[in-house]
Amino acid sequence: MMPLVLAAAVLIALSGVPGLFLSRQGSAGERPASFLVLLGAGCGLAGVVGGLSGRGGDSVTLPWSVPGGELALRLDPLSAVFLLPVLLILACGAVYGLGYWPQREHPDNGRKFRLFFGLIGSALITLLTARNAVLFLLAWEVMALSSYFLITTEGEKIEARRAGFIYLVATHTGTLALFAMFALLEQLSGSFTFPAAQSLAAGGGAAIFLLGLFGFGLKAGLMPLHIWLPGAHAAAPSHASALLSGVMIKTGIYGLVRLTSFFFDLPPWWGWSVLALGVVSGIFGVAFALAQHDIKRLLAYHSVENIGIIALGLGIALLGRSFELPALILLGIAGALLHVINHGLFKSLLFFSAGSVIHATGSREIDHYGGLLKRQPWTGIFFLGGAVAISGLPPFNGFISEWLIYLGAFNAFAGESLTVHLAVLAAPALALIGGLALACFVKVFGIAFLGEPRSAEAARAHEAPLCMRLAMLPLLACCVWIGLLPMTVAPLLQRAALDWSGRTGEGSLSAPLAPLAWVGGMGWGLILIVVVVGFWLQRRARGAPAAVSTWGCGYALPGPRMQYTASSFADFLVGLFRFGLRTERRGGEVTDVFPAPEHFHSDTPDSVLDRLLYPGCRGVARGFTWLRARVQNGLVAVYLLYVAVTLCVLLLLITTI
Repeated sequence: MMPLVLAAAVLIALSGVPGLFLSRQGSAGERPASFLVLLGAGCGLAGVVGGLSGRGGDSVTLPWSVPGGELALRLDPLSAVFLLPVLLILACGAVYGLGYWPQREHPDNGRKFRLFFGLIGSALITLLTARNAVLFLLAWEVMALSSYFLITTEGEKIEARRAGFIYLVATHTGTLALFAMFALLEQLSGSFTFPAAQSLAAGGGAAIFLLGLFGFGLKAGLMPLHIWLPGAHAAAPSHASALLSGVMIKTGIYGLVRLTSFFFDLPPWWGWSVLALGVVSGIFGVAFALAQHDIKRLLAYHSVENIGIIALGLGIALLGRSFELPALILLGIAGALLHVINHGLFKSLLFFSAGSVIHATGSREIDHYGGLLKRQPWTGIFFLGGAVAISGLPPFNGFISEWLIYLGAFNAFAGESLTVHLAVLAAPALALIGGLALACFVKVFGIAFLGEPRSAEAARAHEAPLCMRLAMLPLLACCVWIGLLPMTVAPLLQRAALDWSGRTGEGSLSAPLAPLAWVGGMGWGLILIVVVVGFWLQRRARGAPAAVSTWGCGYALPGPRMQYTASSFADFLVGLFRFGLRTERRGGEVTDVFPAPEHFHSDTPDSVLDRLLYPGCRGVARGFTWLRARVQNGLVAVYLLYVAVTLCVLLLLITTI
C-alpha cells in the first residue's frame, strides 16, 4: 500500500501549483487545490488502512545516488499513528480554507499559502515514512521552510515577520543538532538507513539521545525549548495554526519515539529526563495559557501543555523498558501515542473554532467577545466539544489517553525497585494539569460565548460559512468516536507499542490491564444522563421567553463592564504561579472609599524568550557595539599597530611550524 501513500504525497505537493498560473484576483485556483488535497488525503488514508490490514506490501526501496545508499520508505503501525491525523487535518484544512482564506479576499498571499500548505503536507507524509537519515532530513527541511512561509503569510505585519524569524532560528538550531545526531548514529550502526528496532546497545548512545532530545524537543515545543511556538501559532492563519499545532510539532515526538526504539537497554535517566520535561511543560504550559488574553496564543500554550502530557506517557514507557515492566511500557506508550492522535483532533478543532470567531469579530482578544453562543451556535458547539476533549473529561477522547497514562503511572508500584515507584508522581502532576486546563477553558468559553457582547463587533458577529463548519464536523465526530468506542483504536495502539518496545506478544490493551470497553460504556451512560436532564430542562422551560438577557444578579441595568475579564477571571490561579510567570500588573488599585475610574491591565511575557533570550541577545549586541567602537576608532596609528601585531603573530607561527 506504499504506492498509495506515495501518490498522496505527490498529489498534495502539487495541489498549490495550478493556482500559480491562474489569476491572482480570481478564485479558480483554490478549488482545484482543495480537490487535489482531498484526493491525496483519500489515497493516503486508503493506503494506511490497507497497509495496516496486511493487504499488499508496506515498503518501497529505490536506488538513490546520494550519501546514504537508497531511498527507503516504510509504513508500519508507528508511522500510521502519526499519519492518520496528518491526512485528516490536511483534508479538513483544505475545505476550511475555502471560507476562511478565500483568494478574492487575499489576492497577495492566497496562492503562496496554498503552495506551501501542499508542500508541508507532502513533507510530513515523506518524513513519517522515511527509513533513511538523508531522506528524513530532506523532508524535515522542506517541512521547516514551508512552515516558515505559512507563519509569514501576512508578511506585511511585523508580528508575523518576528514570529517567522524566531521560528527559523529555532528550527535550524534544532536541525544542526539532528545532523550531529544522525552522524553519530551512522558511526554506531554503520549505515544511514534506520537500524532495526532493539538492535543497538544504549551504552554508546548517550550523546545521540541528548542531541535527539534537544533537536526533536525544540520542534515539539517541550518547555523550555518552546520559544518559537506561541508566536508562530498566533501569527499564522487559523487553518495553518491547526496544521502546525495539531500535527507538525508531533514530528518531534515521532523522532523521539523512533530514536528510542533503536536501542534495547535503556538507562533509567533517559526516562527520567523525558518525564521531568513532561512535568515542566505540562504544568507551566497550562499556567501560561491561563494568563493569556489572545485566544490563539492561549491555544498555542495549550500545545506546550499537551506535548508535556505526551512526554509523561513516553517517559513512563521508557522507565518501563529500563526496569523490565511490560505493563508500564504498554500503558505509557499507548497513552502517549493515543494523545498524539487526540491532540491533533481537538487542537485542530479548537483552532478552527477560534478562526471562526476571529473571522466574525476581527479580533483575537478574548475580552472583545461575549455572547457569541447566540450569534454563532455551531461554532460554540464545536468549541465546547474541543474544550471538553482537551480538558480530559469523559466522554471525549482526551479522557481515554490521559486515563491510560494514569494507569501507567499507578503501575509503577509493580516494580521491585524503589526508584521506579517515584514514577507514580506523574499522576498528581497530570491531575494538576487537567484541573488547570479545565479552569482555562471555563474562562475562555464563559467570556467568549456567554454573557453579553463586549464590543460592537461581537454584537454583529455572524456564523461561519458552511465549508468552515463542514471542516470542523469530522474532527468533533472523531473526538466523540474515540471517547465512546476506545476499543476500536486499541489494536493499532497495541501493534505500535509492541513494535516500539520489541516485545511482540507481551501484554494486551484489554481488561484487566485497561478495560476500555467498560470506560466506553460509562461514556454512553453519561451521554444518556445528559440527554435525559436536557429533555427535562427543556420541558420545564417551555413557555419561557426565547430571547432574554443574561441574569445580572438583580441589577436593573447590566452592562458589559460588569462581566469578568480574562485577567480578573484567572487572577487567583495565575497568582499561584507568580514565581514562574512573573505577571506584570498595571493599574486597578482601589485607594479610596469612592475611587475614581481606574484601568487595569496585566501582561505575562514568556519567561524564556522575553525575559532570558531577548535581554541576553541585547546584552551581547551592546557588547559587540562597544567592542566595534573601540576597535574601529578612526586612528591610523592604531590600525598600523594591528597590522604590525598580525605580522608578528604570523611570523611566530611560521617559525614554530
